Amino acid sequence: MILYHGSNVEIGEIDLSLSKVGKDFGCGFYLSADKEQARELAERKTEQLGVGIPTLNVYELGMECMNDPDLRILEFQSYSKEWAEFVLMNRRNRTRIQAHGYDIVIGPIADDAVGYQIRRYVSGLIDMDKFMEELKYMKGRTMQYFFGTEKSIRYLTKIQAL
Repeated sequence: MILYHGSNVEIGEIDLSLSKVGKDFGCGFYLSADKEQARELAERKTEQLGVGIPTLNVYELGMECMNDPDLRILEFQSYSKEWAEFVLMNRRNRTRIQAHGYDIVIGPIADDAVGYQIRRYVSGLIDMDKFMEELKYMKGRTMQYFFGTEKSIRYLTKIQAL
């Protein structure tokens, strides 16, 4: 499977210590199967940081990882209450210590519109049922692939940078 990581630099080697806290699935390396979405993220990151050039880092995921008994993999097929609670748990975690024990997590990306709904839920403006109802109307259910451990990133092979 081909996956993309949009950045403002070419990534020579994945360094999990550079991961940011408070992300959807925790500190880790995030990729997308959607090339255009990754390209947009690269452009946005370059603009935000004001340095580098939009770069699409292309990886191949060795699918044998799905059968590795030493890897803990969690997959959310779509927005759900379980997905929302998992994202909330990770976004609230402001430490580099994972709030979960998974090596790889696959699930919908919480874009700006989803982030807005999360803030409404957290602040008590809407309950979980309303939160889930609002998520049903989100468009572009792009899936994200999270790699949070060294043993998980060994299944990623860098192909090129565009």
